[in-house]
Amino acid sequence: MIDLNIEKTLGFISKEKVFAYEAQAKAAQEALENGTGKGNDFLGWLHLPSSISKEHLAELKATAQTLRENCEVVVVAGIGGSYLGARAVIEALSDSFTWLRDKKTAPVILYAGHNIGEDYLYELTRYLADKKFGVINISKSGTTTETALAFRLLKKQCEDQRGKDVAKQVIVAITDAKKGAARVTADNEGYKSFIIPDNVGGRFSVLTPVGLLPIAVAGFDIDKLVAGAAAMEKACGKDVPFVQNPAAIYAATRNELYKNGKKIEILVNFNPKLHYVSEWWKQLYGESEGKEHKGIFPAAVDFSTDLHSMGQWIQEGERTICETVISVEKTNHKLEVPTDEQNLDGLNFLAGKRVDEVNKMAELGTQLAHVDGGVPNIRIVIPALNEESIGGLLYFFEKACGISGYILGVNPFDQPGVEAYKKNMFALLNKPGYEEESKAIRARL
Repeated sequence: MIDLNIEKTLGFISKEKVFAYEAQAKAAQEALENGTGKGNDFLGWLHLPSSISKEHLAELKATAQTLRENCEVVVVAGIGGSYLGARAVIEALSDSFTWLRDKKTAPVILYAGHNIGEDYLYELTRYLADKKFGVINISKSGTTTETALAFRLLKKQCEDQRGKDVAKQVIVAITDAKKGAARVTADNEGYKSFIIPDNVGGRFSVLTPVGLLPIAVAGFDIDKLVAGAAAMEKACGKDVPFVQNPAAIYAATRNELYKNGKKIEILVNFNPKLHYVSEWWKQLYGESEGKEHKGIFPAAVDFSTDLHSMGQWIQEGERTICETVISVEKTNHKLEVPTDEQNLDGLNFLAGKRVDEVNKMAELGTQLAHVDGGVPNIRIVIPALNEESIGGLLYFFEKACGISGYILGVNPFDQPGVEAYKKNMFALLNKPGYEEESKAIRARL
C-alpha cells in the first residue's frame, strides 16, 4: 500500500546503523502489543482498524445520511485531534474547489472550535445565518475552551434559526460515554451521540467516530478508509520481520537521523490536497515525542509552492534538517500542457506532457538538490488519493509514532505540556477556582 524508501538518507547514516535498531523496534512493538510501556492505557488505536464492526460503520453512515439530508452545511467543532484527522481525509479526497459542488451531493464541511478568533467566529455565524446547518460537537470533556465556546455560539444559533426540534436532529455529540459537560448536554437535549473510547487519545482518534462521522458526512467511503487502515495494521504487525515492516524502518531511520544531529523533520508533499495530512502529522509527532527536552521538531511544507519561500533555507540553511516526502503515484485526473504558437513563455518543450509528469520531475529534481545540499530524504509513495491509501497512510504514521516514541524513551501517549497555557489563561480570565493562580500570575505582569 505504501513504498518506503530510505536510500537517500544513506549518505548521512548507514543502513547497518538503521538495522541495528531491530531489537529496539521489536521491544517497542512488544511493549505496544503487551501494554507494558508508558501510556499503556491509551493503546486502543493499535488494533482499532481490524476491530471496527460493520454494525458500527452502518450506524455512523445512517447518522451521516440524516445530516446530509437535512443540512446544507455541517460545522465540525473540535480542536487538535478532534478535527485534524477528519479534515486531513476530507481535504485530501475533496474537489479542491469544493464550494462549487452541487450542494445536493454533500453538505459543505466547515470547522470551528479550533481557535478563539473573534473575527473568524463572527464571519462563520454570519455565513450560517441563511443556511440550514448542523453541528458535530467533538469533545471528551465538553469544557475545552476553544470548542466549548464555539459550540455555545453554534448551538444557540442553530436552535434560533431551525427550532429546537430540528436542532436535536442536526446536532450530534461525540464525547465520553458517561461523564463530562458534553455528555450531560447530549443526554439532556436528546442529541444523537457517539463515544470517544477512553483508551484512544485525540491525535490517534481519526478511525473512531471523531473522524469517521465527518468523513462520512462529506460523502467518502469509510468502509474503504477502515479497510486501508486494517491492511496497514497487518503490514506493520508485530510478527512482520523488521526489514519488511515500514513503520519500524521509518521509526528507526528518523531516530538514527536525530542521533546524528537532524533535529527537525520536514514533511513534504507535492500535492496540495495533502496539506492537512501534514497538519495532522505535525500534531501526531509533536505532541507524542516533544517531551523531557527530547524529540524531533515536526515541520511541514507544500511543494513546489514553498520552494519559492522556504526553499532557500532548506537548500542552504543550518544542516539540522531531514525531509520525509509523500509522493502520490497516480493522479485522479489527466491534464496535458498545450502547444502555444508564439511560445513567449518558452514552455513548448513541455507541450503534450502531463502536468503530473512536470510535477514528478520537480519532485525528483528537488530531492536530488536537497540531498546534494546536505538534507537526508525519506520517500513515502502512496498509490493514489483514495480512501484505502489515505487510511493506510494514517495508520502507518500512527504505528511508526508509537514505535519511535518508545525508541526515544518517552511516553508517546500523554501531553502534560499542553496544560500549561490553559492554567495561565484561566487565571488571567478569573475562572472560579483559579484565584491563587490569578494573584500569582498578575504579580508577574
